[in-house]
Amino acid sequence: MQNSQNNKNHFFTRRDFINRVGNGFGALSLSALLQQEAKSAINPLSPKKPHFPAKAKSVIHLFMNGGPSQVDTFDPKPALTKYDGKKIPIDYLKTERPTGAALKSPFSFKKHGQSGLEISELFPNVARSADDLCIIRSMHADVPNHEPSLLLMNCGEPRLIRPSVGSWVSYGLGSENQNLPGFISMCPGGYPIQESQNWQAGFLPGVYQGTYIDSKHTTINKLINDIKNSKLTMRQQRSQLDLIAKLNRRHQERRSNDADLESRLQSFELAYRMQIDATDAFDISKEPKSIRELYGKGIHGRQTLIARRLVERGVRYVQLWHGAGQPWDSHDDLAVNHRKLAKQCDQSIGALLTDLKQRGMLDETLVIWGGEFGRTPVVEMPKPGSNQGKINGRDHNHWGFTVWMAGGGTKGGYAHGATDEFGFKAVENPVHVHDLHATILRLLGFDHEKLTYRYAGRDFRLTDVHGKVIDAIIS
Repeated sequence: MQNSQNNKNHFFTRRDFINRVGNGFGALSLSALLQQEAKSAINPLSPKKPHFPAKAKSVIHLFMNGGPSQVDTFDPKPALTKYDGKKIPIDYLKTERPTGAALKSPFSFKKHGQSGLEISELFPNVARSADDLCIIRSMHADVPNHEPSLLLMNCGEPRLIRPSVGSWVSYGLGSENQNLPGFISMCPGGYPIQESQNWQAGFLPGVYQGTYIDSKHTTINKLINDIKNSKLTMRQQRSQLDLIAKLNRRHQERRSNDADLESRLQSFELAYRMQIDATDAFDISKEPKSIRELYGKGIHGRQTLIARRLVERGVRYVQLWHGAGQPWDSHDDLAVNHRKLAKQCDQSIGALLTDLKQRGMLDETLVIWGGEFGRTPVVEMPKPGSNQGKINGRDHNHWGFTVWMAGGGTKGGYAHGATDEFGFKAVENPVHVHDLHATILRLLGFDHEKLTYRYAGRDFRLTDVHGKVIDAIIS
């Protein structure tokens, strides 16, 4: 009887069995979830899912530093030819410096592709991909000054320390390649105005900050400082890092998991892992000769090809700067300078669009082109300290300018919005920088109002309390 009772305790009814097994599955699911959370805590760059299915999974941002002229590139204005040398008949013309009469574009425009988008002669190679371009001709910002406008375009805030767009993207999506940074910024010849603030992590953990690359260099050891350790083997470095990590973890536990220390630990680990993958990604000699010739020689050709290789390897956000100063800031000699600058980058940008499309990558790679603002349709007048008094350039203009996008779920062969007949102010479907950022995040699968980070008692976001998605440009 006693044995029978003991045996009974080892058997369950069907209801008991299902209940206990169900709890077991729940425990397994919870265990898997906790393991995933632990993995994310250990490596904040682990891949993450966005709020909803994304159209794009990576971004290449071609930043034309200094403010290219919209009326000489992607926003043709025949009225400027009619009024050349005459006063423009609009009463809302407000400029940073004294300006004079209308200045017609020295460049011709032509329709391209089946869409018939009009593009300047400055960009013949880009024009070949006209049917893939989504040109926003009604951009506007806040002020006509480089510093705040650079920060607004790159960080969504012109004055205060805020995370950059690339940092928000890395924070939201992580990286598909744990051996490379999630966000890389290539700027040849040094820093631009506002320096590393343009790719800062702000109050986000430091691991999301952009990794700066001086792309004027051609060898990996100069592109990335200390990428190789000539005195220790990889195994010795691993042992060294493990010891450092152990000591730092102890230190960290006594200081409430200090975020700065965690960022330093992640930087050590990433630097170790980059030794192999970064060397491979930045070595364009591994590309076929035909591809290298497609992109062309020079700094911009090289860094643009590297950008394709980086997104191909899972880097989320790559920013390419055209110059460290303000090369597009043509207060004088606009005809000469814009032609020279466009020649430096037109071939490589056209090659990027063609190459991405041929590889089937354009659909999931969002390419963005533009500067921090545009330029006036009227000539800038001489003023001590502001220009050379040649009366053949244009001043800063934040009232209306152009940014174009391609791939990544945008509507190709399409021009959105418009400036007035002279190209000064956005008057049709105006798009603020906050709207552009909201749309970028939407294409990457995020609701810009819900991608937030708690800091100083407030939930911050890239678009602050502004921004609306431009549904018309999404395919």
